[in-house]
Amino acid sequence: MDKSNPSPFSLPPSRFGKVAVLFGGRSAEREVSLKSGAAVLAALLRNGVDAHAFDPAARELSELKAEKFDRVFVMLHGRFGEDGTVQGALELMGIPYTGSGVMASAIGMDKWRTKLIWQAAGLPIPEYEALTAPTDWDAVAEHLDLPLFMKPACEGSSVGVIKVKKVEDLPVAYAEASRHDKVVIAESFMSGGEYTVAILNGKALPAIKIEPANEFYDYEAKYLRDDTRYLCPCGLPAEQEAEMQHMAQLGFQLIGGQGWGRIDFLRGEDGKMYLLEANTAPGMTDHSLVPMA
Repeated sequence: MDKSNPSPFSLPPSRFGKVAVLFGGRSAEREVSLKSGAAVLAALLRNGVDAHAFDPAARELSELKAEKFDRVFVMLHGRFGEDGTVQGALELMGIPYTGSGVMASAIGMDKWRTKLIWQAAGLPIPEYEALTAPTDWDAVAEHLDLPLFMKPACEGSSVGVIKVKKVEDLPVAYAEASRHDKVVIAESFMSGGEYTVAILNGKALPAIKIEPANEFYDYEAKYLRDDTRYLCPCGLPAEQEAEMQHMAQLGFQLIGGQGWGRIDFLRGEDGKMYLLEANTAPGMTDHSLVPMA
């Protein structure tokens, strides 16, 4: 992690040295990463930073050392970038980088293990089951109620996520989600709304309420549609927003998150907020949530 002092916000551009913006990569979220990285690269160049594009899908990471990059801005999403693998390689090369380290990146990418940590700490999360094989679908529906969500444990940007309304559709949804990961999460649906809180240097930014035109905040709603509504201020009472911000800070801290990230929430029918998942390398596209906060 880039732990240089003083705060990067007070450094002149020359102090950053030669910066590689890592984006693209080989994950299912490549297209999102390309957009995020292009936005970050443009912002750095506008501010006088000696920044360069670097796509690990096209180049060897060892070139970062050979070309004497001073630091790396990680804008890779999903596997082989947001999951601790690239962070580990950068640690071995001794190159400072943005965001969370190896452990937090790996945990944050894994929805199941993130949930286990939050559960152990007593944070509220939606009811769920972690599945590694087809099972008694009637029992799953009875436990979680319908509709429910089926999602791969280790993908982001809603890749492989399906909203299931009928018991007979559960096997197909499981099969689709399991194409992306060997662990599949079946998770209760909550109708109270979707929210997110960005974290920057330990501080929780204002919460954003997400109102997708689709049935839920899927890949299309996140990156392709222009009719998804983002409300900031989020419309919650100040006390409840402050509580959600505190939970976001704690949730991020518990997985070892550093620098910046995002914690997503669902609001239950009881009006309470439930932590959904963590993002250690959030999107920075023109549709992304962190820039809006």
